[in-house]
Amino acid sequence: MRRNPLAFGVLIAIAVVVAQALLIPLFAAPAANLAPRDLPLAVAGPPPVAQKLAAEHPGAFEITSVPDAASADRKIKDREVYGAIVVTAAGPEVHVASAASPAVAQLLTQAAAGLGSDVPVRDVVPVDPDDPRGAGFGAGFLPLAITSLLAGVLVFFLVPRRAARLVTLLTFAALAGLVGAAVQIGWLGILPGAYWAVAGVFALVTLAISAAVAGIAALIGREGLGLGAVVLFLIGNALSGIASAPELLPQPWGEVGQWLPIGAGGTLLRSVAYFGGSGAGFPATVLTAYAAGGLLLILIGRRGLVRKPASAPVESAPELVGAH
Repeated sequence: MRRNPLAFGVLIAIAVVVAQALLIPLFAAPAANLAPRDLPLAVAGPPPVAQKLAAEHPGAFEITSVPDAASADRKIKDREVYGAIVVTAAGPEVHVASAASPAVAQLLTQAAAGLGSDVPVRDVVPVDPDDPRGAGFGAGFLPLAITSLLAGVLVFFLVPRRAARLVTLLTFAALAGLVGAAVQIGWLGILPGAYWAVAGVFALVTLAISAAVAGIAALIGREGLGLGAVVLFLIGNALSGIASAPELLPQPWGEVGQWLPIGAGGTLLRSVAYFGGSGAGFPATVLTAYAAGGLLLILIGRRGLVRKPASAPVESAPELVGAH
């Protein structure tokens, strides 16, 4: 049956517009509805302080009571809470960690105004001074995700053998980690030291995305590339919470984003670069699962798209014309 070019073109236009209609709220809705939702917060002070905070902001904070400022700071550095309200004899003060989330630090700083005039705000774990708003931290993940997705696609199309695919992906991840850390630490200076630890995070993130994309495609074919791009890149980027915090996104989407490589990668990088590895267990496990699962799918999936050489045309033997 012959395809009608006009009808097929109209169907393509409709499909793209439908995709656009779905993508706009996917990206815009979380950004437009940022608000604290069970945001972990420590309170050092009399019980009425925590009770008043919970009553004035129902559902906004998950409050943990601590005995003093030192305990509050310890929980901040262990990534158990994003900040703390400390009530002292001199009055209240707010402790934040801009390295955990500049958006949350700004939110808590603004909330300090409600506690009284001239409430001091102390940044317990600040961001790198060369990236004072933390914008470079979040922006650096987009090219990392794009190149990882591209690597997975290229490996599927251009590297047919299973063993060669594994070696290619592992080599790509190692080099991407070393170069990515060198650029962000040495060149741009938007991350603090710990070069090898940061390089390891970048390598794990790139391997998780590229191996998962190539592995899904190896298992189900070219359709897997589209599935991987939509879930791991588009949805994963929209729900990552890198620019804000998972607890500021509408739930359960903030939590869902932490089960995808970009969200888990952002959390792991913050933990390793600024908090000495505190809070790194869950995101490292998520990324390792994607990386190992993708490599396993490559081993059990198809060999790849290998074009068979076209058979040579059979030439007809010349007719023998007898001489007369």
